[in-house]
Amino acid sequence: MRKVIVSVFVTLDGVQDDPHEWSLGHWTDEYSGYARDQLFAADALLMGRVTYEGFAGSWPTMTDEGGAPEGFADRINTMPKYVASTTLRELDWTNSHLIEGDVVDAVRGLRHQPGGDILMYGCGGLARLLTGRGLVDEIRLWVHPVVLGRGEHVFAGWDETPMRLLRTRTFASGVVVLTHEPQR
Repeated sequence: MRKVIVSVFVTLDGVQDDPHEWSLGHWTDEYSGYARDQLFAADALLMGRVTYEGFAGSWPTMTDEGGAPEGFADRINTMPKYVASTTLRELDWTNSHLIEGDVVDAVRGLRHQPGGDILMYGCGGLARLLTGRGLVDEIRLWVHPVVLGRGEHVFAGWDETPMRLLRTRTFASGVVVLTHEPQR
Protein backbone atom coordinates (compact mmCIF):
# COMPACT_ATOMS: atom_id res chain seq x y z
CA MET A 1 0.00 0.00 0.00
CA ARG A 2 1.24 3.47 -0.85
CA LYS A 3 1.99 5.96 1.92
CA VAL A 4 0.53 9.43 2.18
CA ILE A 5 3.28 11.79 3.34
CA VAL A 6 2.46 15.33 4.51
CA SER A 7 5.45 17.67 4.25
CA VAL A 8 5.17 21.18 5.67
CA PHE A 9 7.56 24.07 6.24
CA VAL A 10 6.99 25.66 9.64
CA THR A 11 8.60 28.34 11.81
CA LEU A 12 9.70 27.82 15.41
CA ASP A 13 6.45 29.43 16.54
CA GLY A 14 4.38 27.04 14.40
CA VAL A 15 3.48 29.30 11.46
CA GLN A 16 3.09 27.73 8.02
CA ASP A 17 1.94 30.77 6.01
CA ASP A 18 3.96 31.99 3.02
CA PRO A 19 7.08 29.84 3.43
CA HIS A 20 8.60 31.44 0.33
CA GLU A 21 9.01 34.59 2.44
CA TRP A 22 11.02 33.01 5.30
CA SER A 23 12.43 29.63 4.22
CA LEU A 24 14.60 30.45 1.21
CA GLY A 25 17.59 31.61 3.24
CA HIS A 26 17.92 28.11 4.68
CA TRP A 27 18.31 26.25 1.38
CA THR A 28 21.66 24.48 1.16
CA ASP A 29 22.82 21.57 -0.99
CA GLU A 30 22.06 19.22 1.91
CA TYR A 31 18.54 20.64 2.36
CA SER A 32 17.88 20.63 -1.40
CA GLY A 33 19.03 17.02 -1.67
CA TYR A 34 16.64 15.96 1.07
CA ALA A 35 13.75 17.83 -0.61
CA ARG A 36 14.65 16.23 -3.94
CA ASP A 37 14.84 12.72 -2.43
CA GLN A 38 11.43 13.23 -0.81
CA LEU A 39 9.88 14.32 -4.11
CA PHE A 40 11.47 11.49 -6.09
CA ALA A 41 10.25 8.87 -3.57
CA ALA A 42 6.73 9.97 -4.51
CA ASP A 43 5.03 9.41 -7.81
CA ALA A 44 1.96 11.57 -7.13
CA LEU A 45 1.09 14.83 -5.41
CA LEU A 46 -2.10 15.39 -3.41
CA MET A 47 -3.26 18.96 -2.81
CA GLY A 48 -6.09 21.06 -1.58
CA ARG A 49 -7.22 24.11 -3.50
CA VAL A 50 -4.98 26.66 -1.76
CA THR A 51 -1.80 24.65 -2.28
CA TYR A 52 -2.76 23.82 -5.85
CA GLU A 53 -3.39 27.46 -6.74
CA GLY A 54 -0.08 28.55 -5.20
CA PHE A 55 1.95 25.82 -6.87
CA ALA A 56 0.15 26.07 -10.22
CA GLY A 57 0.83 29.80 -10.19
CA SER A 58 4.58 29.34 -9.93
CA TRP A 59 5.93 25.85 -10.73
CA PRO A 60 4.92 25.56 -14.41
CA THR A 61 7.38 28.33 -15.31
CA MET A 62 10.22 27.15 -13.05
CA THR A 63 13.28 25.28 -14.23
CA ASP A 64 16.12 23.59 -12.42
CA GLU A 65 18.37 26.36 -13.67
CA GLY A 66 16.19 28.77 -11.70
CA GLY A 67 17.45 27.41 -8.38
CA ALA A 68 15.40 24.25 -7.86
CA PRO A 69 17.30 21.05 -6.97
CA GLU A 70 18.41 19.03 -10.00
CA GLY A 71 15.43 17.41 -11.72
CA PHE A 72 12.97 18.90 -9.21
CA ALA A 73 11.11 21.27 -11.53
CA ASP A 74 10.70 18.67 -14.26
CA ARG A 75 9.54 16.08 -11.74
CA ILE A 76 6.97 18.25 -9.98
CA ASN A 77 5.63 19.60 -13.27
CA THR A 78 5.15 16.20 -14.93
CA MET A 79 4.03 13.92 -12.10
CA PRO A 80 0.30 13.27 -11.49
CA LYS A 81 -1.35 15.81 -9.22
CA TYR A 82 -4.65 15.03 -7.47
CA VAL A 83 -6.56 18.08 -6.29
CA ALA A 84 -9.36 18.13 -3.72
CA SER A 85 -11.58 21.16 -4.23
CA THR A 86 -15.26 21.92 -4.14
CA THR A 87 -14.81 25.22 -6.00
CA LEU A 88 -12.30 24.56 -8.80
CA ARG A 89 -13.75 23.21 -12.05
CA GLU A 90 -10.72 23.29 -14.35
CA LEU A 91 -7.07 22.57 -13.64
CA ASP A 92 -4.49 24.06 -15.98
CA TRP A 93 -1.26 22.60 -14.56
CA THR A 94 0.04 19.61 -16.53
CA ASN A 95 -1.16 16.18 -15.38
CA SER A 96 -3.56 17.59 -12.74
CA HIS A 97 -6.73 15.69 -11.87
CA LEU A 98 -9.69 17.05 -9.92
CA ILE A 99 -10.93 14.60 -7.29
CA GLU A 100 -14.63 14.11 -7.93
CA GLY A 101 -16.92 12.86 -5.20
CA ASP A 102 -15.82 11.88 -1.73
CA VAL A 103 -12.17 12.83 -1.17
CA VAL A 104 -11.69 10.25 1.60
CA ASP A 105 -12.82 7.43 -0.70
CA ALA A 106 -10.67 8.80 -3.53
CA VAL A 107 -7.54 8.89 -1.35
CA ARG A 108 -8.24 5.38 -0.07
CA GLY A 109 -8.38 4.29 -3.71
CA LEU A 110 -5.12 6.08 -4.56
CA ARG A 111 -3.37 4.41 -1.62
CA HIS A 112 -4.34 0.98 -2.96
CA GLN A 113 -2.94 1.63 -6.43
CA PRO A 114 0.59 0.44 -7.13
CA GLY A 115 3.33 3.04 -6.95
CA GLY A 116 5.44 5.21 -4.70
CA ASP A 117 4.47 7.64 -1.99
CA ILE A 118 1.71 10.22 -2.37
CA LEU A 119 3.16 13.54 -1.25
CA MET A 120 1.18 16.46 0.18
CA TYR A 121 2.80 19.85 0.69
CA GLY A 122 1.18 21.93 3.42
CA CYS A 123 -0.96 21.03 6.38
CA GLY A 124 -4.37 22.63 5.91
CA GLY A 125 -7.89 21.28 5.93
CA LEU A 126 -7.20 18.37 3.59
CA ALA A 127 -4.34 17.08 5.75
CA ARG A 128 -6.50 17.50 8.86
CA LEU A 129 -9.38 15.55 7.29
CA LEU A 130 -7.19 12.72 5.99
CA THR A 131 -5.23 12.43 9.24
CA GLY A 132 -8.47 12.20 11.18
CA ARG A 133 -9.58 9.36 8.92
CA GLY A 134 -6.32 7.42 9.36
CA LEU A 135 -5.09 8.07 5.81
CA VAL A 136 -1.86 9.97 6.57
CA ASP A 137 1.16 7.81 7.28
CA GLU A 138 3.75 10.50 8.08
CA ILE A 139 3.83 14.20 8.83
CA ARG A 140 7.20 15.81 8.15
CA LEU A 141 7.61 19.16 9.85
CA TRP A 142 10.50 21.16 8.37
CA VAL A 143 11.09 23.43 11.38
CA HIS A 144 12.97 26.59 10.35
CA PRO A 145 14.90 28.68 12.89
CA VAL A 146 12.77 31.79 12.59
CA VAL A 147 9.92 33.26 14.66
CA LEU A 148 7.25 35.26 12.83
CA GLY A 149 4.85 36.08 15.64
CA ARG A 150 1.88 36.06 13.25
CA GLY A 151 0.20 33.80 10.73
CA GLU A 152 -1.70 30.55 10.45
CA HIS A 153 -0.43 27.87 12.76
CA VAL A 154 0.27 24.47 11.32
CA PHE A 155 -2.23 22.51 13.42
CA ALA A 156 -4.91 25.19 13.85
CA GLY A 157 -8.34 23.58 14.06
CA TRP A 158 -7.06 20.03 14.51
CA ASP A 159 -8.54 17.63 17.03
CA GLU A 160 -6.19 16.06 19.54
CA THR A 161 -3.90 13.84 17.47
CA PRO A 162 -1.26 11.75 19.25
CA MET A 163 1.94 11.39 17.21
CA ARG A 164 4.93 9.08 17.42
CA LEU A 165 8.32 10.51 16.47
CA LEU A 166 9.86 8.27 13.80
CA ARG A 167 13.07 10.18 13.02
CA THR A 168 14.76 13.54 12.92
CA ARG A 169 17.08 15.11 10.40
CA THR A 170 19.12 18.20 11.27
CA PHE A 171 20.71 20.42 8.63
CA ALA A 172 23.69 22.73 9.16
CA SER A 173 21.37 25.68 8.37
CA GLY A 174 19.49 24.98 11.61
CA VAL A 175 16.44 23.43 9.95
CA VAL A 176 15.23 20.24 11.62
CA VAL A 177 12.85 17.80 9.90
CA LEU A 178 10.71 16.00 12.48
CA THR A 179 8.95 12.98 10.99
CA HIS A 180 5.93 11.85 12.98
CA GLU A 181 3.42 9.07 12.52
CA PRO A 182 -0.14 9.97 13.54
CA GLN A 183 -1.43 7.37 15.97
CA ARG A 184 -4.72 5.81 14.99
